[in-house]
Amino acid sequence: MQEKSLLRRSGIFLAFNGVTLFAFTAVLIIPFLYGLFLTFTDWNAISDTFSFVGFQNYAKVFSDKEFLRQFLITFKYVIISALLCNLLAFTLAYFLTSGIRAQNFLRGGFFIPNLIGGIILGYIWKFIFANVLTQVGKAFNIAWLQTSFLTNPDRAIWAMIIVTVWQYAGYLMMIYIAGFVGIPRDVQEAADIDGAHGLRKLWRVTIPMMIPSFNICMFITMSRGFMAYDLNLSLTNGGPYGSTRLAAMHVYQKAFQSKLYGIGQSEAIVLFVVVAILSVTQLLINKKREVEV
Repeated sequence: MQEKSLLRRSGIFLAFNGVTLFAFTAVLIIPFLYGLFLTFTDWNAISDTFSFVGFQNYAKVFSDKEFLRQFLITFKYVIISALLCNLLAFTLAYFLTSGIRAQNFLRGGFFIPNLIGGIILGYIWKFIFANVLTQVGKAFNIAWLQTSFLTNPDRAIWAMIIVTVWQYAGYLMMIYIAGFVGIPRDVQEAADIDGAHGLRKLWRVTIPMMIPSFNICMFITMSRGFMAYDLNLSLTNGGPYGSTRLAAMHVYQKAFQSKLYGIGQSEAIVLFVVVAILSVTQLLINKKREVEV
């Protein structure tokens, strides 16, 4: 009977999840494992043959000063953009759940930038930085706006951060709105009765109840930030002078333009491990702060 029950449950599972499980395995698991295998070879992405080189590719990754430099640029970009994205998204969600007029219309308006693809978005903002903002700077005699952000190595990365925040803040806002709406009304009423109002209520009651939303939003911003490529390509193409070439672009150039696929794939694995460690770490830290209702 137990064997029949197990077979029946397995059959039901495969009937409902078999196609999804097959697609997940074929599209994600197998390519990942094959990519991991290729990190131990010297394959150049063109030839039919390759040789095993052990951990030589990983050794070259950590001795590649250019990759380490661009990884630090990526880390700076991710940390700043993640903080600003979440701060802006949380603020928008807070005001757009307070009952102000036309809040549903505003929610849709702030969400729209997330619907624009990274390539198109990059070209739109490239025009804005190169033409619109420079004309504004000249018209109002604002010195720092008279030259494009994209031509200055110190300011180009801030151009990418601005566009990233503009793109993702509305998407994260919707997650925070769901978190605000999910706070039990009786908890809020109890806080009001106890005399918690305004910022005190926000800090002592609302934010602790919003930790799951923070976890999700931080994971999204960090993972997307480390894997950013399309916006990097269309907005700055890594320039000027490599000041905005993020790690994902370096991996692509190493693997497909320099024909060093083994090293490029090794860099991708290292990047994946870093993202996984940071994501799990922030999840565990925030998990301890969650409040059960």
